[in-house]
Order: sequence, then C-alpha cells, then structure tokens
Amino acid sequence: MFVFNNLMNAVASVIDIVLELYKWAVIIAAVISWVNPDPYNPIVRFLYSITEPVFRPIRRAIGGRLGPIDISPIVVILAIIFLQNFLVATLRGIGMRMH
Repeated sequence: MFVFNNLMNAVASVIDIVLELYKWAVIIAAVISWVNPDPYNPIVRFLYSITEPVFRPIRRAIGGRLGPIDISPIVVILAIIFLQNFLVATLRGIGMRMH
C-alpha cells in the first residue's frame, strides 16, 4: 500500500505545482494588461494564449468587469486556491489513509 500512498502524494504535489505556476501566470498576465503591452511580444502572446481560454468563459458568465476592473483573473485565482486547498489536500489525505 505504500506505493499507492507515494503515488497519491506525487500526483498531489504535481497538481499543486502546476496550479501554483498557473496562478502566477494569471497574476503576471493581469499586471501586464495594465500597461498596454506589445501584442507581438512572444512572452505576452504566450501568457495570453494560456490565460485567455480560461478568462473568456468567466467574462461571458459574469460580465467580467466590475466597473473598469476586469475581475476574471480574481475569479480564476480564487478557483485555483480552492483547488489547492480541496483537491490537493484530498489527494494527500487519501494517500495518508492508505499508509
């Protein structure tokens, strides 16, 4: 059973790292959007290509703006924090119970 425990802990760690990296990508994309970036910059294009597919449905569902502020990054960050606290913790808990 220790193999299953190690597997669950490894999966939880990888998911946690991926979510943390994506959270930082969302934060950086939001900050970059404040300064009118060059749309042909490869870094800007990469950030937009990985964040816009997630922002778009949120903007459609809730309007996306609270006055002049785009709140879709805030919603995405809250969802990531929820997943980190629920999904990752649940996977680690499953792994610990099997130990």
